[in-house]
Amino acid sequence: MRQVAESFGTDAARYDRARPRYPDALIQRVVAASPGAEFLDVGCGTGIGARQYQAAGITVLGVDPDPRMAEFARATGVEVEIGAFENWDARGRRFDAVVAGQAWHWVDPVLGAEKAAGVLRPSGLLALYWHVFDPPHAVAHAFDEVMRRVAPDAPLQNPGLQLQLQNVKRAVDGVGTAGGFGEPEQWRFEWERDYTRLEWLDHLPTTGVLTQLPPDQLDTALTAVGSAIDALGGGFTMQYVTLAVAARRQ
Repeated sequence: MRQVAESFGTDAARYDRARPRYPDALIQRVVAASPGAEFLDVGCGTGIGARQYQAAGITVLGVDPDPRMAEFARATGVEVEIGAFENWDARGRRFDAVVAGQAWHWVDPVLGAEKAAGVLRPSGLLALYWHVFDPPHAVAHAFDEVMRRVAPDAPLQNPGLQLQLQNVKRAVDGVGTAGGFGEPEQWRFEWERDYTRLEWLDHLPTTGVLTQLPPDQLDTALTAVGSAIDALGGGFTMQYVTLAVAARRQ
């Protein structure tokens, strides 16, 4: 999984273009729950979430271990420092909120929560969140079938509800073990996005083991999924749920 984590920067432009944004309701709730407007974005990647917070009037500093992702984010106007969050040197700086979108599962849940408590101001907010998505059955089935042929040993690809609930539980347990926070809250946001064939096939290579497939195997996978989308009329509506854990610094 470490190889997967370090592979997303291979094509940072595609990652930024194809990965889904965060629902406005989540962004606004985090902003409203924070005692101030200075945020630290852990695992900020190409700056997708950071730019959404900036648009809401927030000052954001990003931290990411991948220099390629950080370089892209900086080019879009996001300040980023490179490093793993657990070892990152805050140099005495404090923040009103520490946020992490689609990234906290790469962070040690206890060490990460301890570090967050140490860089948050009193009553500061820790907000961690993940997407769950459910493609139409025909699209999911075509993907599963082709992946059994081209990458039979690949781990679970679609971040389904059970997997993300495990991430949520891991985050909640880590916050509780680390101490320094009040009782975590769990938030849920339901939303949807329309995908064309081209948009979904652009998204797939930014996910999981597909970032590491050889070109011929990747083409085979995309062709199979593309045929399934063609059979649906060339596009589909994806149902998303974004799950969040929020805890306040005591």
